[in-house]
Amino acid sequence: MLSEADKTLYRHLGHLTVPGVFSAQETAAVVADIEAWGEQFLADLPPEQRAWYVDGGVKARSVLRKLDNPHHHRAAVRRLATAPALVSLVEALIGPGVSVYFSQIFFKPPEGGGPKPAHQDNFYFGPTDPEGVVTAWVALDDATLENGCLYFGEGSNFGPVYPHEAPPHEPFNLQLPAAILERQPMVPAPVRRGGVSFHHGNTFHQSGPNHSLNWRRACALHFVRNGVEFANPALPYDHALKMRVS
Repeated sequence: MLSEADKTLYRHLGHLTVPGVFSAQETAAVVADIEAWGEQFLADLPPEQRAWYVDGGVKARSVLRKLDNPHHHRAAVRRLATAPALVSLVEALIGPGVSVYFSQIFFKPPEGGGPKPAHQDNFYFGPTDPEGVVTAWVALDDATLENGCLYFGEGSNFGPVYPHEAPPHEPFNLQLPAAILERQPMVPAPVRRGGVSFHHGNTFHQSGPNHSLNWRRACALHFVRNGVEFANPALPYDHALKMRVS
């Protein structure tokens, strides 16, 4: 359970790290499952979708950058999403009765896993209630400064959702403009395997490249309070995959 001080910190900073939510055995089971899924997904991936899924930072081989909606496709991830320990933390932040609307696996492979530019989840999602969205970022490996942990713009949750832009030839890679980021320091938030980093949908966040010899895998579960919808999303989402967990 979160203390009142924890919840105040989340409201003030726009993010909160909770260590030890999942055991080493639980995270290892998810890693084994997503590795098998990822190998098959990559083998079947059509050429026109490679830019969206393959990590451009790794030149020696093809490695996935991410996978979408594992809560729908993989029982191992559904067990994470519905774990009472996690659900109680989510409800403490956005209220009782929650659903997973969208989810992702991030692989960030060693020696080249690419960065993710700063962005706001609520720009991507366009929710009917910005306060009814929280991302639970489950660390499946230790996330460190060297291997590409998350960085947050603390207090940016109090500001608006800004228009995002994308580099040429990467229309999917929506990010905050440099002129906005110049005014917002970004603070690293390392987290050990099994810990969960929670952030508000308006909070600026990004991750660095992986310069280490170790993987930095994570599962991002985007929770909404029941009744909240992605009404004006920047990218298409399959609303039928919304999964109620409480």
